[in-house]
Amino acid sequence: MPMTAIVLAAGEGTRMKSRHPKVAHKLLDRPLVWWPVNAARKAGADRIVVVVGHGADEVRAIFANDSDVECVEQTKRLGTGHAMMSVRDALGDFEGPTVVLYGDTPLMRAETIANLVEHTKSGHYACTVLTMSPSDPTGYGRIKRDTNGEVLAIIEHKDCTPEEQATLTECNSGIYCFCGRRLSENIDKIDNNNAQGEYYLTDMVGIYREMGEPVSALLATDDSELLGVNSRIQLAQVTKIMQRRINEELMASGVTMLDPDQVWVGAEVSVGQDSELLPQTMLWGNTHIGRDCIIGPNTRLTDTSVADGASVEETVALQTIIEANVTVGPRAYLRPGAHLLEGSHVGTHVEIKNSTIGRGSKVPHLSYIGDTTMGEGVNIGAGSITCNYDGVFKHHTTIGDNVFVGSDTMMVAPVTLGDGALVGASSCITSDVPAGALAVERSEQVVLKGYAVARMERLKQIKAQGKREQA
Repeated sequence: MPMTAIVLAAGEGTRMKSRHPKVAHKLLDRPLVWWPVNAARKAGADRIVVVVGHGADEVRAIFANDSDVECVEQTKRLGTGHAMMSVRDALGDFEGPTVVLYGDTPLMRAETIANLVEHTKSGHYACTVLTMSPSDPTGYGRIKRDTNGEVLAIIEHKDCTPEEQATLTECNSGIYCFCGRRLSENIDKIDNNNAQGEYYLTDMVGIYREMGEPVSALLATDDSELLGVNSRIQLAQVTKIMQRRINEELMASGVTMLDPDQVWVGAEVSVGQDSELLPQTMLWGNTHIGRDCIIGPNTRLTDTSVADGASVEETVALQTIIEANVTVGPRAYLRPGAHLLEGSHVGTHVEIKNSTIGRGSKVPHLSYIGDTTMGEGVNIGAGSITCNYDGVFKHHTTIGDNVFVGSDTMMVAPVTLGDGALVGASSCITSDVPAGALAVERSEQVVLKGYAVARMERLKQIKAQGKREQA
């Protein structure tokens, strides 16, 4: 039977003190709600439904490119049971195992979801509650079992007797796996006869018990997976847990970190063996690091590929390809479309945008290269710029193999420098340079002997005259 995951993400999250919905706030590089959706996907969910409400458009936009995610709006937020009714009414009856997750509970592992589903299927349960035993159970609903260990009920904390508060330490996480067919048939039995006037999914446990349907509870092996986020303080706390989880997995696979607390790696990033991530490094999005690389310190790479043996120091790179044995930095800025071919070098205070830097070519310092195709063995002198923008349109520069560009050169696009060309320092190149040619563009130097000495004498006389007049 197909597996459905329903992620409840309609709440406002007032304690976040934000104009944005709570589940849109980021943990590492992804919104909170992305994490349970991704875990459900990895656990084998055939269908993923996100229930949206507050800030619905902003939450929908998070999954705009995910064809396997459907969004259902809960127009009136009347509790978790009502959210499930809204999904049923919008998409039809539930089928197969149906897991209920939360958009503000991002630490749930795919393995835990899969185990919850398998437990429910193997026991043919109408419902399995994922439970936990926190060190401080205050505020959580308590699981009450009979002498055979069967679940009798979930008792809210405020309804527990002092004895129950002391003895019932197994708590409801709010995460469930239901038999979809039986849930569709019985969910309308939930009522809102309570102080809040809401429909609570927890009531299904009691409803099933009265019907004689089998209900189970599965104790989570790691309570931290069930931590929710209701404030920015809690967001920082779960971020630290996820940071350590990811970093420990990387280190176990052969990655070195001088200080794991100062390295942040997104969920979809990969890092090869024997690579080293130095402090204040952030790897976001679809970033992939090869083997034997050194990344950092003070580096942020987003949607960037770094091949084996590369070194990237004090660099910001966005949507960039860095091939094998390339060296970058310190203090380089690689913008979208930058492609650094094998063995090339981009140095200090260099910005590259939408350009290919050829094999073994060097842009060592203080330069901007934009909308450029550069060949092999090129050397770009300090302070050189490709002038690619005329205020309306972008234009392209082509630099052939083994070109030497002197310092402080302006290359005004569109322009081509042929193979082996030589450009003199402080030139403004506005026309194509043929292969093997020398191009020099600069004003003739004028030398006036004795001018500086005479000028200084005149200044001294003027200064002295001014003092006499003031006296």
